[in-house]
Amino acid sequence: MAEHDLFAAETTALAEARRVVADANRDAGEYRVALEQLADHYRRLMREMRRLILHGDRQERELTRLNGELQELAKKLDHKARHDALTGVYNRGAIIERISDHLGRHAVSLIVLDIDHFKGVNDEFGHPAGDAVIVELVARLRNALADNGEIGRVGGEEFTIVLPHFDLARAAALAETMRVAVAATPFAFPAGRTVTASFGVSWNPLGTSFDVAYGGADAMLYEAKRGGRNKVMSHGSTYD
Repeated sequence: MAEHDLFAAETTALAEARRVVADANRDAGEYRVALEQLADHYRRLMREMRRLILHGDRQERELTRLNGELQELAKKLDHKARHDALTGVYNRGAIIERISDHLGRHAVSLIVLDIDHFKGVNDEFGHPAGDAVIVELVARLRNALADNGEIGRVGGEEFTIVLPHFDLARAAALAETMRVAVAATPFAFPAGRTVTASFGVSWNPLGTSFDVAYGGADAMLYEAKRGGRNKVMSHGSTYD
């Protein structure tokens, strides 16, 4: 199919005007007619140009708006893909990625914690109550942590906290602050129930693998639970 020429009429009018100009024997009336035709087509072109420019401006504004919405949607989707829906902290995959990234750049202390007797909460009060406990626990952890590290939910009631540049003593002390914050006052729901958590802490030099770092903290968590729960255990230190 032949391509449609949007300016075919103007091209024809221009060619006719050139023929008139080139013929010195044409009278003034023919020159006037050719000029009027050119003027008419020029006005049409100006109208079309204005319309196209306005349309282009509207399209550009719309594309800018849509691009902004797409970028915002991409951010929201990325956030949902990397964060736990219940608590808003990093999910398992994202916190492993964050820990691995930190370990590739500097020394890191790692805290692994688990809510004590959490199954009993679900069994006695139901899963909504268990969810409420988890949400409040995370709020208390965040308050104690401030801006010192990042929290991730690695299992139902198990969390890990990455502390860049923390030595073992400082990390253990912070874990103890968190333990006290969790156990100090009853949770709002189930009403009046005291909740405790056990903590394991490891310190890991630059270049340590995630598995080694996590395994060390998890081993200390196991020791805390075996020692009676509601404790902080790290290499060479115990808090309760």
